[in-house]
Amino acid sequence: MNIVLYEPEIPENAGNIGRTCLAAGAALHLIEPLGFFLNEKRLKRAGMDYWKELTVFRYADWEEFEEKNEGASLWFVSTKARKTYDRASYGEDDFLVFGKESAGLPEELLVQHEERCIRIPMVEKARSLNLSNAVSIVLYEAMRQNSFSGLKTKGELHRLSWQGQTDQPLPI
Repeated sequence: MNIVLYEPEIPENAGNIGRTCLAAGAALHLIEPLGFFLNEKRLKRAGMDYWKELTVFRYADWEEFEEKNEGASLWFVSTKARKTYDRASYGEDDFLVFGKESAGLPEELLVQHEERCIRIPMVEKARSLNLSNAVSIVLYEAMRQNSFSGLKTKGELHRLSWQGQTDQPLPI
């Protein structure tokens, strides 16, 4: 999967999204202008030490992104979309495109790709969700539809012991 941030403005959001991308095995695509520097402390703090392991692509503008990703399957996430994100059928290599925090995606992109626009349902009075939350919601639906391909889906429980005895509750 691929997450595209169109002109992101808030470094903490981008850091959180980078961390989510790494956990999901997704690449992060950043379309300039960015509202922060990639070496900014707030970006790195939000992304923790995951940022250095993340696959990140950077583009000067939307035209460069389109040129370098010709033929890509794109989904545009917007509060203006008519179709909800759970009604889309995602492929493993799809691109989920999110707009900047203050304005979303440009109207001309949405009109040009209206059939590929999706939304997250919300109550009427809510303007939008936090960008990093929106990315998580849609990304993990796309991953679910693809059987969480490449992700560890089972954990392991380890019984704790207290003074060498297993199955004993630990004192609080």
